[in-house]
Amino acid sequence: MSRQVMEAQFSTSDGEQLFYRHWPAQSDKPRGVIVIFHRGHEHSGRMAHVVDELDLPDFAFYAWDARGHGRSPGVRGFSPSFGRSVRDVDEFVRFAAAQSGVALSDVGVIAQSVGAVLVSTWVHDYAPDIRCMSLASPAFKVKLYVPLAVPGLALMHKLRGNFFVNSYVKAKFLTHDPARIASYDSDPLITRPISVNILLALYQAAERVVSDAGAIHVPTQLLISGADWVVHHGPQHAFFDGLGSRIKERHVLDGFFHDTLGEKDRHLALAKLRSFLLARFAEAPQRPALLDAHKSGYSYDEYKRLEQPLSVFNPKRWAFAISRLSMATLGRLSEGVRLGLETGFDSGSTLDYVYRNEARGVSLLGRLFDRNYLDAIGWRGIRQRKLHVEQLLQWAIGQLRAAGQPVHVLDIAAGHGRYILEGIAQLPQQPDSVLLRDYSPLNVEKGNALIAAKGMQGIARFVAGNAFERASLSSLTPRPTVAVVSGLYELFPDNALLRESLAGLADAVPEGGYLVYTGQPWHPQLEFIARVLSSHRDGKPWVMRRRVQAEMDQLVEAAGFSKLQTLSDEWGIFSVSVAQRVAQHRAG
Repeated sequence: MSRQVMEAQFSTSDGEQLFYRHWPAQSDKPRGVIVIFHRGHEHSGRMAHVVDELDLPDFAFYAWDARGHGRSPGVRGFSPSFGRSVRDVDEFVRFAAAQSGVALSDVGVIAQSVGAVLVSTWVHDYAPDIRCMSLASPAFKVKLYVPLAVPGLALMHKLRGNFFVNSYVKAKFLTHDPARIASYDSDPLITRPISVNILLALYQAAERVVSDAGAIHVPTQLLISGADWVVHHGPQHAFFDGLGSRIKERHVLDGFFHDTLGEKDRHLALAKLRSFLLARFAEAPQRPALLDAHKSGYSYDEYKRLEQPLSVFNPKRWAFAISRLSMATLGRLSEGVRLGLETGFDSGSTLDYVYRNEARGVSLLGRLFDRNYLDAIGWRGIRQRKLHVEQLLQWAIGQLRAAGQPVHVLDIAAGHGRYILEGIAQLPQQPDSVLLRDYSPLNVEKGNALIAAKGMQGIARFVAGNAFERASLSSLTPRPTVAVVSGLYELFPDNALLRESLAGLADAVPEGGYLVYTGQPWHPQLEFIARVLSSHRDGKPWVMRRRVQAEMDQLVEAAGFSKLQTLSDEWGIFSVSVAQRVAQHRAG
């Protein structure tokens, strides 16, 4: 018999009402929640059979129609961005867990094709503490069959703006099941067009996630269709080989077409899927131990490689040398480059300049150089990080106001403080106090000038302070109810420093207060930065050790905070998270 299904909508953070199906558990309390994500062009109805065929009555199931698909609103095949769709995934999974009354660690995910790319990107960028995920034929690289199709589409997108491409795939190349072929051809909810902005971003996200699969630690099952006409096998195998997950399994299903979970012999795939889910839920949630990741492991190895000079026979060594020379000479025509050379490219002065985003320089050529500098993907990510910090800061303040709690804001390394001051300036009611701190006397001077320029002397002050000195943070008065750490921890590879800082914040922030913190789980220019740009710390090379999101979250949790949500930019470079101080925990 088919499971009872309920149909409803849930609200995304940008106001869309996405359609979903829900199959309640056939027990008083669900053993767990399984969330299903359909492939591109399809909808939740075409995954409904999986619920019955898995025969897991003690589990609640959820499946959505992605925006622009099925019965969800929006232009067909369109999303404002791939990053927006990844955030939709995060919000839907958290919604399903909350509605079912289970922790995120009691959620498993099944995703197919494009849905599998969305899910793997979400797991990489947000590091959700889910129990496991099963990815069926993830569309890490679609077979477009047209030479230079991707760069051609990218050029057309740049020249003419967004447009749509119709799917060439016929149902007979998706499955051998005659009933599935017939239903696909007659289904009025199939969405054949796909927006080019999503298609191009799909390729970019997939390439990033495959190359950085070592950052993923969620127990993972990969189901690969052996005769797939739609996507390439190579990236799927590369993804699996690189996975940082301690528990992972790969199954190649010979003769299967792309619709892995809808194939004629799908019982073979579903049996492996069912076994995997039951095994994961039969044991305690598996979490990697990442508090000492600064001593060994994935990001440590990468960091040590970046510290080592390149061989004189390596062409990249000379390319980077030319880049350093050009920045030190012609680059000085750019105001931003000159400032970076003088104060460090990671200094508060540089970040304040990047936030303002106004191209300046000597002559028209200098201003052109400066615009190119400010448009670098890393700086675009920094500006998006600023917006996300402001957003979560405002959210935390709103939560405190709603609970009738005082609002005392602290930033332990504020640079010039622009993102804090501009964030609170947008609030209908100002905080009770704002304390900005920084180790640099120049930043303190500039920050106080900015406070005066914005007329905030009545509530805000800027003082010198060491962000890594637990005692000075522990003794702050009034006790901060919202603490912010933005762009600081990413600059220091040693977790011991961070634990000291976070312990001080845990001492200072009372139960129920909030911590807004940033991370840098990935960066496309990590080696360029390490070999070309200088840090504010004695002009040394700016070598960074990435912290995968799971590592950053574990450090925060160990100090006594519980993460509530994460925001990530479109490229997965910078994350901003908010956590709440929990009771009966003493950071050590």
